Amino acid sequence: MIEEGDVVMVCVSGGKDSYTLLDILLFLKRIAPINFEVVAVNLDQKQPGYPEDILPNYLQEQGIPHYILEKDTYSVVKSVVPEGKTYCSACSRLRRGSLYGFAKQIGATKIALGHHRDDILATFFLNLFHGGSLKAMPPKLLSDDKQNVLIRPLAYVEEKDIIKYARYKEFPIIPCNLCGSQENLQRAMINDMLRDGMMLIHNVWPLSLKRCRM
Repeated sequence: MIEEGDVVMVCVSGGKDSYTLLDILLFLKRIAPINFEVVAVNLDQKQPGYPEDILPNYLQEQGIPHYILEKDTYSVVKSVVPEGKTYCSACSRLRRGSLYGFAKQIGATKIALGHHRDDILATFFLNLFHGGSLKAMPPKLLSDDKQNVLIRPLAYVEEKDIIKYARYKEFPIIPCNLCGSQENLQRAMINDMLRDGMMLIHNVWPLSLKRCRM
């Protein structure tokens, strides 16, 4: 995913996933047998009540090179999405467009996103159930505009492990008050389904093994 001389732009939202991704890439930068740079970029979407000082203060205290990109995508999303519909799709498109363009401005050769294994599984089932396609998020991808290479270094990491790591590191988490505030989200329902399925597997699998031994 990362090659000699890369400038990796890590998209940091203030959530547990992006904090973990940034922390791990900075650690790899110190020990990897290749040279690459890491720069953190946060898109301030101008959501009301958003604590603008938390993330810049953390990045500055840690001595991490960073940019804060200010774009009022919040107002755009609220104006174009009908009442009662989910914001996620419109918000994601606007966010991607802003970050892709900024990556070229700062000379980034890779854009690192914090999607983990659970995100990729949820996307697969969302596309299957609601789009009728067998498609998920690949760990490495050339963007639609052919100008940016996206990487997802946490693609095989379980969310539960990221939660433990974030708690251990005591990252200053900033909750999302836009998409995360909506009820009955399709992705949330899929995540609940996956969690229930994993619990069933963990409970039934040992019993199956026991019966086989008998």
